[in-house]
Amino acid sequence: MDENNQQDLMRTIQMKFPRLSKGQKLIAEYILKHYDKAAFMTAAKLGTSVGVSESTVVRFANELGFSGYPKLQKALHDLIKNKLTTVQRIELSNNLINQENALKGVLKADMENIRSTLEKINHKDFEEVVNSIFRAKNIYIIGLRSSTALSEFLGFYLNVMLDNVRVVKHGISDVFEQIINIDKDDLLIGIGFPRYSSGTIQTLDFARSRGAKVVAITDSLLSPLATKAEYTLIAQSNMASFVDSLVAPLSVINALIVAVGLREKEKISGMFKELESIWEEYHVFSHKKEE
Repeated sequence: MDENNQQDLMRTIQMKFPRLSKGQKLIAEYILKHYDKAAFMTAAKLGTSVGVSESTVVRFANELGFSGYPKLQKALHDLIKNKLTTVQRIELSNNLINQENALKGVLKADMENIRSTLEKINHKDFEEVVNSIFRAKNIYIIGLRSSTALSEFLGFYLNVMLDNVRVVKHGISDVFEQIINIDKDDLLIGIGFPRYSSGTIQTLDFARSRGAKVVAITDSLLSPLATKAEYTLIAQSNMASFVDSLVAPLSVINALIVAVGLREKEKISGMFKELESIWEEYHVFSHKKEE
């Protein structure tokens, strides 16, 4: 089985069930009924829970097409990550990372997220998103909860280069009030990762109902944001802990900002020269005092 297609895991188990050994069937039944619990178990613990040996659990993973039990466990993690509570995330992170290897573990996980993103992202869609930014009358950006930082970052830099960008914020006023005038000539960029914010999903729905072009920056084509978007930029955000990994999404957003900047190179160069003068005059940035 292709390990990137975890959404088919349960179906694969069901299809292979008749050919499994007696012990493997016990494992299959347990996972089908309690996959949320199985995801947190080691091979030995899963074997003990169903009354089989650890080696039987490993052979079961091989029978499904995985190179070992850790790969099957990762597929189970991916299957449930959209439903994990913070408490469950902490429990999961304790199995993956401990105090001694936190720095190395998180950095390695983030590197893997970027590597996987580079392989998965659709370059043609990326260019179409850049084109859509320049064609749009108004550009709205929304990212709620942990994605707020991403939407603010994207909005900050696009605002420097363009004059038609608005970051939709939660708490200032109702989200729908902020985009009430959105129409077919506008663009909405929605940013969201597990656990997906229902507010972001509803906003994408509303924008699409008004005929606006919708772009999603999310973790999968199966994401509820992607199903409502014309173009989707995939950025892997597999968590190494209870904290969302936003390194790869931020890297994709960086690339988007740079691509827009390169299209407007001369305009931006002149604008930044003027800004530098203003920043200098009003001491916007701190300067180290000469000794």
